[in-house]
Amino acid sequence: MACANAPLHVGKGRFMAFRPLHDRVLVRRVEAEAKTAGGIIIPDTAKEKPQEGEVVSVGSGAKAEDGKVTPLDVKAGDRILFGKWSGTEVKVDGEDLIIMIMAAKDVKFSRDARERILRGVDILADAVKVTLGPKGRNVVIDKSFGAPRITKDGVTVAKEIELKDKFENMGAQMVREVASKTNDIAGDGTTTATVLAQAIVREGMKSVAAGINPMDLKRGIDLAVSKVTENLKARSKPVAGSSEVAQVGIISANGDTVVGEKIAEAMEKVGKEGVITVEEAKGLDFELDVVEGMQFDRGYLSPYFITNPEKMLVELQDPYILIHEKKLSNLQAILPILEAVVQSGRPLLIIAEDIEGEALATLVVNKLRGGLKVAAVKAPGFGDRRKAMLEDIAILTKGEMISEDLGIKLENVTVGMLGTAKRVSIDKDNTTIVDGAGDEAAIKGRVEAIRAQIENTTSDYDREKLQERLAKLAGGVAVIKVGGSTEVEVKERKDRVDDALHATRAAVEEGIVPGGGTALLYATKALDGLKGANDDQTRGIDIIRKAITAPVKQIAQNAGVDGAVVAGNLLRENDETKGYNASTDTYENLVTAGVIDPTKVVRTALQDAASVAGLLITTEAAISDSPEDKAAAGGMPGGMGGMGGMGGMDF
Repeated sequence: MACANAPLHVGKGRFMAFRPLHDRVLVRRVEAEAKTAGGIIIPDTAKEKPQEGEVVSVGSGAKAEDGKVTPLDVKAGDRILFGKWSGTEVKVDGEDLIIMIMAAKDVKFSRDARERILRGVDILADAVKVTLGPKGRNVVIDKSFGAPRITKDGVTVAKEIELKDKFENMGAQMVREVASKTNDIAGDGTTTATVLAQAIVREGMKSVAAGINPMDLKRGIDLAVSKVTENLKARSKPVAGSSEVAQVGIISANGDTVVGEKIAEAMEKVGKEGVITVEEAKGLDFELDVVEGMQFDRGYLSPYFITNPEKMLVELQDPYILIHEKKLSNLQAILPILEAVVQSGRPLLIIAEDIEGEALATLVVNKLRGGLKVAAVKAPGFGDRRKAMLEDIAILTKGEMISEDLGIKLENVTVGMLGTAKRVSIDKDNTTIVDGAGDEAAIKGRVEAIRAQIENTTSDYDREKLQERLAKLAGGVAVIKVGGSTEVEVKERKDRVDDALHATRAAVEEGIVPGGGTALLYATKALDGLKGANDDQTRGIDIIRKAITAPVKQIAQNAGVDGAVVAGNLLRENDETKGYNASTDTYENLVTAGVIDPTKVVRTALQDAASVAGLLITTEAAISDSPEDKAAAGGMPGGMGGMGGMGGMDF
């Protein structure tokens, strides 16, 4: 470690003309890296996973706008930068070193911090909420390459927003977290969650500015949210029949009938718990295919394997699949098969009990820099069930399970022993193998064997687990292919189909409530007469009472109608079956009209919004990097042409 105040020399005694080095400076030796004859990079860092602030490799590189590693197009020799660290390669007293600097911090307190954060909340929420409802407007997103993207998907809009002011950006990112969390849990309701979060934060910060105790305010908010959630669950109606399933899909896809019908058809074919995926089609129309496939509940072992940063997915086309029963930690054992796969030019998926240490680090480094398209996941299940599920995967993909019990050592594995599939998709929780190369007769034989085991077992637990395996193996995967006349149209429709699919699953899970924001509007009655332990807590309850009317008002406003008038009319009529149908501009029975929302979506939106809003309301200080002093980031003194000042370097 070097002291922040100590001068750093370059070459023969010249001072480095970098901007002042704040906080602490880490000087790390540049490590040499070896490459095998087969093209696999074996870094000195292979003994441990790269940490934030650690340089994995050295070179000119290119830094992404948001500072994340995943979108980088990295080759051998590129520099990888992590988080808020910057780095450059220099000679210090004739020795190659990496210098990494942590910037000084700017701190804001109480009202100043909250006001700046609130501005960020408003900017993001105002951009997202225009998409709410059937008459929601489009948002056009500029892309650094290709045509602009047009979307009505709240979470897509939220993910694109990054503000210049660091404190405003904190507020925006916290609300973005609301949208992302709701999307992860319920798959829809992101715009509703954003509208609710903005309403709670705005009213909450007004109250804090007026001298109300933030902690009591948050307790009141939590109490009210709990009451509203109970009310929603009590009014929820189970989904019955294919037509109601279709109706949920139609609503979530902004009134697109074809989308709802295709989702209902897919659920009929693979069951309500079955695997349904969405891809882009070549033609103009929607298509539905059911292919041999399987999904299991294990996600990627490292986010560095991600190939689609926008959706945080690993997508592999025509991959080889290595199925290994034991742990992988020894690098030497997997080198021969890695070299063989590199030569083939195809991606590789490794499924094993666990992958750790130098084996995982080598996979990560070669994915980032060595041109090896690779991903690794843990094997599903435990004990004997894990072995059986790996055998299922082997049969489905026409591969061999690598097990020492069968006399097969990892060092002796050849490409011919690997399984293959048309496509593999991996998120942080699940792996989906689509269209494995397995022999149909072998798959049918395996299915019959599992059915026989189900008949013979006396344990309810074993029967349930065998039925799960049977569903995974025999149910297949439904693939909805989304068509369109232009690439922009296809992407926009695919967003809507994804939303609709998640919403439909949520409806099947927890039932439905009247849509159009009316379920939350009428839930205000659950708060009638509810008091907190003190006046500050009661104010928190009042904030939720007002906030849950925001979605219906915003839907009406986007349809060109006065939201306050619509909310007032509905509450005055006091008929919980009635609501405002923005697409037809009428007040009617929304369930009969097919305007319905999954209870899970509405519940999750409110809970996530209140959770993040509560954190923002109770914020008393905010810390961010100080803006760089551009004047101090001048060029290097003579004799160092091409290096430039650190502040001006393009990493």
